Amino acid sequence: MAKKGNILIVDDEEIMREVLESLLSQEGYRVDLAKTGEEGLSKMSDRTYDAILLDVSMPGMGGLRTLEEILKLDREAAVIMITAYATFDTAIAAWQLGAYNCIRKPFENEQILKTVAAGITRRRGEEERRVLRRTLKTSGDRSQIVGNSPAMREVYDLIEQVAPARSTVLVTGESGTGKEVVAKTIHFSSPRAESGQFVAVNCSNIPSELLESELFGHTRGAFTGAIAAKKGLFEVADGGSIFLDEISTIPPETQARLLRVIQEREFTPLGDTQQHKVDVRIIAATNTDLQRAVKSGDFREDLFYRLNVINIHLPPLRNRREDILPLAQHFIRKYNQENDRIVSDQISPEVLSALEKYPWPGNVRELESAIERAIIVARGDEITLECLRDEVIDPRSGEDASSRPIDAIGSFDISRGISFYDEVSRFEIELIKRALEITGGHQSKAAKMLGMNNTTLNSKIKVYNIKT
Repeated sequence: MAKKGNILIVDDEEIMREVLESLLSQEGYRVDLAKTGEEGLSKMSDRTYDAILLDVSMPGMGGLRTLEEILKLDREAAVIMITAYATFDTAIAAWQLGAYNCIRKPFENEQILKTVAAGITRRRGEEERRVLRRTLKTSGDRSQIVGNSPAMREVYDLIEQVAPARSTVLVTGESGTGKEVVAKTIHFSSPRAESGQFVAVNCSNIPSELLESELFGHTRGAFTGAIAAKKGLFEVADGGSIFLDEISTIPPETQARLLRVIQEREFTPLGDTQQHKVDVRIIAATNTDLQRAVKSGDFREDLFYRLNVINIHLPPLRNRREDILPLAQHFIRKYNQENDRIVSDQISPEVLSALEKYPWPGNVRELESAIERAIIVARGDEITLECLRDEVIDPRSGEDASSRPIDAIGSFDISRGISFYDEVSRFEIELIKRALEITGGHQSKAAKMLGMNNTTLNSKIKVYNIKT
């Protein structure tokens, strides 16, 4: 494929084909020619085109009919209609059928070039979204976004919807749930991945007196120590995306400047008088309740509403335990590769049971750390219970007994060795047995009834040694 793209010109006038071919070839496009609609459709069976220039008035199969057939073969085709007989009705008919644009003869060369470039950009954006949809349906291809729980499927659907847009996104969730991973996925699944960088800023790590300089830059001499001009991170991210983590920690004066950037798409570096225009998509994240911060006066209400255009909430790992197995397997493969190990990603029932019972207060980040440690200390080719930290094997081992509520301790006969996790396990076993009984032993139906995927149910059946 040519570097800039493949173009098909379908026009019955030889001179028009030659003019367009010369113009587009000089710009670096690869150009194919067809003098009838039938010939154009035939060429589409051999090659995919980034843009198609199609004459409306042709003998035989007319332009509008050809357009219909083209879109049957390639529904995302960027078809640009060209006609000397352009009327409002013709343009409306073409657009209703799915044409990208309509251009009237005689045309300006620059008009053709701009329209073709814009059509190709649109088409490639559609292709990127299609790739994203396919990627999100395949757990193993999601990089670090792993899991097939209902809650995570909702997250994948939202990412697919918002990735092509430029609207601001607010990602919420507890620390360690993967907010930056979601932000990166949004950026790299959008056309902005081609035009600009992904710039991540942890607002809580930058002293408040330096934050504005980091975000918006400064001129030489803007303040004591500013011995040279510095480009701000918003300018670095121009054309791309900026990820503002821990957004709740930014001071009030910076909140006001950030609001202006969102509203006006412009900012002024410290010490400068000139406004700088910027095209940046803002993705913010927080593990705190911003609405509560607004009520307490710690966060601007108008900024909250500008940030919270689209909210993606990441559930804690303890609320999606069916994702623990695929996440653990993903991290095993990752740290095998990083450490040149060959530890099996087939997790034993007793290890899986320990992983699923542990509450993971540090969420996915803590699970990743636990698996990395297990890979390093594993003596053989599999992870055993001995490879896990004590608190994962027995969540009560890291708990200070004096911190437990007296009533809660006194409500159980501790001498019998009954624990919360034992009771949960017994309850799980009864639920699974009941579901299998109702479905006549059909695991897929039982999994659906229990709201979990087949892999998770199968692993629990093995862990609990349930007869099916």
